[in-house]
Amino acid sequence: MKQLIVADSAGFCFGVRRSVEMAEAVLARFGSCLSFGELIHNDDVVSVLKEKGMRVISSPAEVSSGDRVIIRAHGVSRAVIDSLEAAGAEIVDATCPRVKHIHRIVSRAAEEGQYVLVVGMRNHPEVEAICGWCGACSVIESEEEASGWAQLHPDLVDQPICVVVQTTQTQRFFKNCVNSLKKRCTNLQIFDTMCFATFTRQNEAAELAARCDAMVVIGGKHSANSLHLAQICQEVCPNVQFIERAAELDLAKLAECDTVGLTAGASTPSWIIKEVRKAMDELKVEETIAVEEATEATATEEKAPEAAAPATETPAEEVSFDAMLEESLKSIYNGEKVTGVVTGISGTEVTVDLGMKYTGFIPTTDFTDAGEKVEDSVKLGDEIEALVVRVNDVEGTAMLSKKRLDNIKFWDDVEAAAESGSVVEGTVTETNKGGVVVNVRGVRVFVPASQTDLPREAELGQLLKNTVKLKITEVNKARKRVVGSIRRAAAAERHAMREELWNTIEVGKRYKGVVKSLTSYGAFVDIGGVDGMVHVSELSWGRIHNPAEVVKVGDELEVYVIGFDKDAHRISLGFKDPEANPWKLFTDRYSVGDVASVKIVKLMQFGAFAEVLPGVDGLIHISQVADHRIAKVDDVLHVGDVVDAKITAIDNENQKISLSIRALLEPEAPVEEAAEEEEAAEEIPAEEAAPAEE
Repeated sequence: MKQLIVADSAGFCFGVRRSVEMAEAVLARFGSCLSFGELIHNDDVVSVLKEKGMRVISSPAEVSSGDRVIIRAHGVSRAVIDSLEAAGAEIVDATCPRVKHIHRIVSRAAEEGQYVLVVGMRNHPEVEAICGWCGACSVIESEEEASGWAQLHPDLVDQPICVVVQTTQTQRFFKNCVNSLKKRCTNLQIFDTMCFATFTRQNEAAELAARCDAMVVIGGKHSANSLHLAQICQEVCPNVQFIERAAELDLAKLAECDTVGLTAGASTPSWIIKEVRKAMDELKVEETIAVEEATEATATEEKAPEAAAPATETPAEEVSFDAMLEESLKSIYNGEKVTGVVTGISGTEVTVDLGMKYTGFIPTTDFTDAGEKVEDSVKLGDEIEALVVRVNDVEGTAMLSKKRLDNIKFWDDVEAAAESGSVVEGTVTETNKGGVVVNVRGVRVFVPASQTDLPREAELGQLLKNTVKLKITEVNKARKRVVGSIRRAAAAERHAMREELWNTIEVGKRYKGVVKSLTSYGAFVDIGGVDGMVHVSELSWGRIHNPAEVVKVGDELEVYVIGFDKDAHRISLGFKDPEANPWKLFTDRYSVGDVASVKIVKLMQFGAFAEVLPGVDGLIHISQVADHRIAKVDDVLHVGDVVDAKITAIDNENQKISLSIRALLEPEAPVEEAAEEEEAAEEIPAEEAAPAEE
């Protein structure tokens, strides 16, 4: 093998990468989670995630209340989501945004009474999930099924039908199926929902396979997009190896070839691609070349115009034909603002229908400065505004720029923001000695280090790629210089939160807060820009001596307001659930005369304290320990003993309980002796009494 050519788009697509990153973030924070179905179609990646604490489930019946469940990249049906919510699960939706878009389309179609046709693999998880978001539907798995579908459903051919396609299908297969359906069905609404990344990857693979003596396709054998890649390559290249990992390579066959191409499915991680390349390097690869991008002409041709949502027809009487003709023939000039509808997206430009004799083109770089993919910023059918940069009357084209128009609008907005003191939002793109640079709608805004709202010793690098809010403090349009302050925006936000809280606070109101600090007497909790105090006695119904036994800094708590002083800016908070009050639980369950099984927790000279319920103790006086006089309590009882005792008295005001073992051993104590016992009990020091809580 003399030359290895690697496809540019080999490996994880946006949706798969997003799902894996979400799962890794959940595992890093919580240590475990559930995945409804395999997260992606790659056994190696799923195995790695399982080792980190992820467990794959296949039914909502396997979920308990409070379980954290990640929805797989292929999505699930509406019924599964409802079942998980009913089970009390915490749902983390890692469904690919492209698939979620299809769910919204078919769900809306079902609401409008449309029948849904899904072009794709019938038993694929993505297709099964799509069918679970609509009403009546069918799946078309082959071109033969598409051509014969109308004959099998003659009652539906004139009904409104919504057509969508599995994101990983091939463009040719989808177009052939649609053409067959159009011959018989009269009311089709067609949505080209195939993923643009899949479209690019397939075109790239076809071009690469035609240039090479052999092709290696890496991907899961049960992955739809990988299977289609292998099929596309096999149509133009006789020597194709479809593998899941490096160990499956047939290096002997590759050694006989001059040029070998390498591509990978959307569910293939980079480390598997690297392993395969390393194995191929043993064949003394002389050169590694990246394949060029697919031609934009092909991309523009393949993107069917019917992918855009059908426009609403306007009655003829409302619009003059002469006016429409005049509008279509109107000329446009450099610097003019125009509005159009996106009809095509390729690797380098976005095609815009301006409704006139010109077709507009916008470079994809106008949408991808912040690092996102073009398909994440603009969709087929979107209405878009842009500035005319160059007009070609001969070809009937116009080069447009969305970025330039946005810049013009931004300078107007930024000057208004500086005057009004309003808050804007941007992404931190770089750092330097003096501060950080924030990209706000394509314009660089410098934020001095002192205005970043970070401590003096903090590293500015921690802000990189973060979305921040800031106020514009200085604008110099001539020098194109803008200065901002994150600190002022944060201070304004905190002030607004405090004002909102003090205006709406009331006793009993609940808040979700974060523990900011601990003291020996309680915990300070931030409930929205204002710190409230949870006293140590309000942290637990049980006995604790230090708040750290219950909470730690950074914990999220649900607290309620016990009291507040607006003038002094003080708030007292409670954390204990009133419904879990041990004394209330005791009085609801027991009355005087009831017998309870109690546990001896402490021995004293005058008797023994016994736990009736967790947090509720009662006193067994020494005279009530046995049916005869005893000198010491420990002659009969020991700490840890579990005995039956009768409840002889309940003092609700002081929350004290009197217990008796003796009452269960003899019918009734003599009156004189009982009086002596009561007097002895009254002489017990207050600090030795048995409170329900400390």
